[in-house]
Amino acid sequence: MCNLYSNTSTQEAMRRIIESLSDQAGNLQPGMFYPDQMAPIVRHGADGPELVKARWGMPSPPSVLKTARDPGVTNVRNLGSAHWRRWLGPDNRCLVPLTSFAEPLGKGRGNQWFAAADPDAQMFFAGIEVRDWRSVRKVKDGETKDDLFAFLTCEPNSEVKAVHPKAMPVILTRPDEWRAWLAGHPAPDMQRPLPDGTLQLIDEPR
Repeated sequence: MCNLYSNTSTQEAMRRIIESLSDQAGNLQPGMFYPDQMAPIVRHGADGPELVKARWGMPSPPSVLKTARDPGVTNVRNLGSAHWRRWLGPDNRCLVPLTSFAEPLGKGRGNQWFAAADPDAQMFFAGIEVRDWRSVRKVKDGETKDDLFAFLTCEPNSEVKAVHPKAMPVILTRPDEWRAWLAGHPAPDMQRPLPDGTLQLIDEPR
C-alpha cells in the first residue's frame, strides 16, 4: 500500500500541461508526502481546473473506527462500497501529481521507490476528494474542517508486483487519461495498472 510519494513537478509545469489551470496553491515546495500531510491536487474549481493543497486521507468508513479519531484512508480499492461510491462522480475527482512513489519492502527493510521509465512522463494518481469535512484527525487538535483526498489502487504491474504483490496506485500518464478521469469516465474502467515496463526501480525519490 502506497503511503509515501514524492513530487518535484513545478507549479509552472502543472500550468503548462493542464489547460486553463487556476493556481490556488500558494508556494509549493517539492518533497516527500506522508499520510495526513498537505499536498497539491488538481480538482474542479468554479471556473475550471484548479491547483490547491489538500490533506492526504479521505474519511474512513464508520465501521472501522474504534474511537472518535479518524486518521483517514489514503488508498481506495473497493469501488463497490457505498462509502466510496458517493465520491466517485466527476465532482469529486482529482489528479494528484507525483514524480515517484514508494512501496514497503518489509519490516526493517525500508522502501523501494518507483519512477516513470520515460523521464518526460508526467504522472498523476487517479484521486478523489471531499471539501470542508469535519472530523477529529488528531486528538490534540480536536475537530477540524479539511479538504481531503486519497487515490485509487489496483492490481500491480510486473515492476511493482515483484516488491508488493497486492496492489499499486492507479497512475495516469496521458492527457486523454487526465481529462477522462476528471470528466467522470467510469472509475472501474480506469482502475488498472500501468503497462509493464512503464516504471523503473530507483534508489532514492525523485
